[in-house]
Parts: sequence; C-alpha cells; structure tokens
Amino acid sequence: MKSKTALILLICLNLVVCASSQKKIDKAKENDPEYQYNLGLFYLREGNINEAIRYINKALTLKPEYDNALCTLGLAHSMKGEFQESIAYLKQSLDINPRLTEAHNYLGVAYQELGFIEEAEKEFRIAIFDPNYKSKELPYYNLARIYFSNDKLEDALQYVNMSLTLDKNFRLAHNMKGMIFEKQLNYAAAIESYKLALKNLRADPSAGSNLAVDYYVTINFNLGVAYFKNDELQKAKEIFVKIYPRVTDVEMRIKIDQYLRVIK
Repeated sequence: MKSKTALILLICLNLVVCASSQKKIDKAKENDPEYQYNLGLFYLREGNINEAIRYINKALTLKPEYDNALCTLGLAHSMKGEFQESIAYLKQSLDINPRLTEAHNYLGVAYQELGFIEEAEKEFRIAIFDPNYKSKELPYYNLARIYFSNDKLEDALQYVNMSLTLDKNFRLAHNMKGMIFEKQLNYAAAIESYKLALKNLRADPSAGSNLAVDYYVTINFNLGVAYFKNDELQKAKEIFVKIYPRVTDVEMRIKIDQYLRVIK
C-alpha cells in the first residue's frame, strides 16, 4: 500500500513538473518573435490572413525592427486588398534592410494594383537585377501581368516564358500563359497551359488551404472557358459542373450559369 501511494505521488510530481515545464515553454514561445512570426506565416499559407496579421504584429511588438515580419505584413495587407498599408510596411522593411529584395517584388504588386505601373515595373526590375535574389521567376511573372494588362501580348509571353524557364512548375505562370494564348485566340494552346497549371494539383482540394481551393476553382474555370471557346462544349460542361459547388465568387457563378445555359 505504501509503495502504491509513493508511486502515485511520483506520477503526480512528474505531472506537475511537466505542466510547469510546458508553461515555461509556452511562455518562451509567447515571447519569441521568431515563433510568433512563423505562426503568422503558417496562417498566411492557409489563407487565414487576419490570423496571420495578428501573429506577425505580435512578432513586431516583440521585435519592432524585424525586417522579414514587416515585409510579410506588407504581403498580408496586399492579399486583403489594403495596398496603401502594404506599401507602408514594405517600405519600412526596406528602410531596415535595403537588401530584402522580396519586398521590392511585393511592393511592385501593390503599386500595380493601385495603377502606378511605372513604379511597379521599376520594383520588379530591381528584383530581377539583384544577382543574389533566388526567386526571379516571381518578378518575371509580375512583369508578364503588367504587359498582359496593357495588351502587349508578345512582351507578356516573353516574360512569362522567362519565369517558366526558372521554374517549369510555376503554376501561376502556366495560368498566365494560358490567358495570353486565349487572348491571342489560340484556344488549343491555352487549354494545354491551363492543364499544366493544374498538373499534380490535388483532385479534391477541400482538405487543403483556402488558397489551394481558390486556385483550383479559378484555373478550372479558365480551362472550362477555353474548352467552350474551342467548341469542346461537353468538356467545358464537365469542368463547370465539377467546380460549381465550390464557387464562392458571385460573378464567377453567374458566368458559369450563363455558359451552362448555352451548352444545355
């Protein structure tokens, strides 16, 4: 009986020690800007932008001169469509670390969305000309977006191909290439590009992040439209019916309804 009591006491003592240690770990995490920042990154990748901003702000409270956190906060605000706020945070990150080239790329995106095209192109080219920048497929892709928006399709195609030369699996670039071909009325080529954009993408993205689901729906919609324009109506219908339950964008849903009425 005595030994059993001692064993119970030992177990309880171990539990207290573990709980105390866990509290210390949790407290350390609470005061660790890197940990808070990484939590923010996790939520950003999941498409939960508000939670991402909350944790990144906690990181910045702990470490106000945290250049990467300021840069990512700028990206998060861009994802919310808050481009003026994005620009302010990105500029702060560059004031602290002028060699943070990723911030130039994000800054270019914010400028482009606000219609400041010259400023956007300048930022993208700064990123491209940095010999140490490892993600040049991104500013090349963004330059393609600029030229596509201005109907300079050959220039857009040139830049999107540069992007794909650097990363042949860059799905957004394949999607952009499809959009360029579609605008050039080359629907067969557009279809192939959209298929490449969807290659290896999870057939049922519902278990993935919100961003993955949005991507899956948008690219499939583009593929369906290209099939429709190429007179492959049955394939277009199959795509539209497949994605319809996941479509949250009202305008896209209306367009799908219109296409389906035509196809019957």
